[in-house]
Amino acid sequence: MRDATRERLLAEETGAVRKSWRGRIPIALLYPNRYAVGMSNLGFQAVYRLLNAFDDVVCERAFLPEEGDPDEAPLRTLESGRPVAAAEVVAFSLSFENDALNLVRMLARAGLAPLAAARRADDPLIVGGGVALSLNPEALAPLVDCVLLGEAECTVPAFVEALRAERDRDARLRLLARRVPGAYVPAFYRVAYDASGEIAGREPLADVPERIRSPVCADLDCRPPAASAVLTPHTVFGRSVLIETGRGCSRGCRFCSAGFLYRPPRMHSAERLDEAVAAAADRLPQVGLVGAAVSDHPALDSLCGRFAARGVRFSFSSLRADTLSPERLAALRESGVKTATVAPEAGSERLRRVIRKGLTEGQILAAASRLVAAGIPNLKLYFMIGLPTETREDAAEIASLVKRIRHEFLRSSRGRGAIGTLTVSVNAFVPKPVTPFQWAAMADTAELKARIALLERELRRVPNVRLHADVPRWAYVQALLARGDRRVGELLLGVHAAGGNWRRALRESVLNADWFVLRERPAEETLPWDFIDHPVSRDYLRQEYERALAGLDGPACRPGAGCEACGACPALQAGGGAESSASGGTPGGGGGV
Repeated sequence: MRDATRERLLAEETGAVRKSWRGRIPIALLYPNRYAVGMSNLGFQAVYRLLNAFDDVVCERAFLPEEGDPDEAPLRTLESGRPVAAAEVVAFSLSFENDALNLVRMLARAGLAPLAAARRADDPLIVGGGVALSLNPEALAPLVDCVLLGEAECTVPAFVEALRAERDRDARLRLLARRVPGAYVPAFYRVAYDASGEIAGREPLADVPERIRSPVCADLDCRPPAASAVLTPHTVFGRSVLIETGRGCSRGCRFCSAGFLYRPPRMHSAERLDEAVAAAADRLPQVGLVGAAVSDHPALDSLCGRFAARGVRFSFSSLRADTLSPERLAALRESGVKTATVAPEAGSERLRRVIRKGLTEGQILAAASRLVAAGIPNLKLYFMIGLPTETREDAAEIASLVKRIRHEFLRSSRGRGAIGTLTVSVNAFVPKPVTPFQWAAMADTAELKARIALLERELRRVPNVRLHADVPRWAYVQALLARGDRRVGELLLGVHAAGGNWRRALRESVLNADWFVLRERPAEETLPWDFIDHPVSRDYLRQEYERALAGLDGPACRPGAGCEACGACPALQAGGGAESSASGGTPGGGGGV
């Protein structure tokens, strides 16, 4: 990042932390994408706040260089402009698998060997976190020295304590692997493969645990909800203070990793949210409520009502079509929202049962009508193609449903003098780890293109409808990184050497990428991430997959009701989610990394 760009961004920020490096542990916190994307990520911001809450730690941010920055310049931190390689620890948060190549680029630009085995004794530790790595760290195993699985509040305090206790690089890694909950050091494990390419065995090479538990926080209310640490106009949300309402979701959509990785679902109390919104309102009048299940919070309507009277405007990361109460519609209208989102995900009722979306066509149509009647002129509709058991007839039902939504849209828009736009966003389904669909094959690129072409033909001439579809080959790459093992990590280096040309790197590699992406996994196969004790049991996920293939519904998640179906609640009660504590610092804030 150019000095002029760095100084301009800092001048427009409020909340950045400046500390001297003298006598402190310096950590460079990387986000493997552009500044605006990274600063829109609440988890990244929360970890920045969490680390800087320790007096003896200085944490500074770094981002993927902007277009036009000179390639020869070393990667530097935003706050002080120091080289990233001068830090003792280079930490990064990976939320989206396709940003993995950006990480390789950033490490190379910092002058650090992307391959962990090639690093020197005086190089900083490369430590990864974020939801993508918590799901499956193996695709990046050759690149990282350590991964912190699970939620940051459970890992960061003990992580900092380990950094204090040991200064030697190897000694630090051994201490991290042995003492820090959720810490995984890939170099301490050897993986064997059989003749078919499947994982045949996995063994530790040192005195480290064979299995690693991914920790979750038993009590979110032991600290304030995660909120934006740094405010800047250069984010997706503009000048808004983001506040976390909770983690996890009880709905159980079978494609959604957040609904299973963060079980049991936990909500911040109404009192804690009141305090957080009041504090945010002192900074800015615009508050964005963030979470996997914002609309399921029981205090949401009363919260919006109280603070709307004080001039606070709200936006929501997600609202389900079946939860649009008058209070929520009023909050959207008073906040000046011009576009609302409805996510049917699938066009047919049958396929929505398969994915356990839990929305009927009647609820979807009613939501469109209510939103437009409330004065929100534009709607954005989210769909997926290539879902398990999907046929071309199911894909064609997307166009049919869009046309029926448009009919409601136009009917509710009459008399308003203007008709808004329906934007249809179509994304390829990517099977994710720690979901019931982790065994499913992804649809091949040619078939995905054919289904997109079908929708384009059906919707091209429909007035007020715009269709945006993602690029299937990038969804293919995402699936490869999401479900790959260590051999995929080595492929990443080849892609980097090829200047980011995935097609060329795949052609030149001995790795059969289709084997990872397009293959249905047998129930008995050892999956790359199976060594992690995630909150939800593997058996439960398999049962849900078989229910999905049979078109059957599944049990609702009812935490605290004595349910033992998925295993998350018993594990939490047995201490699997106990939070770590470390002496010598009292971290404030926090958030899942």
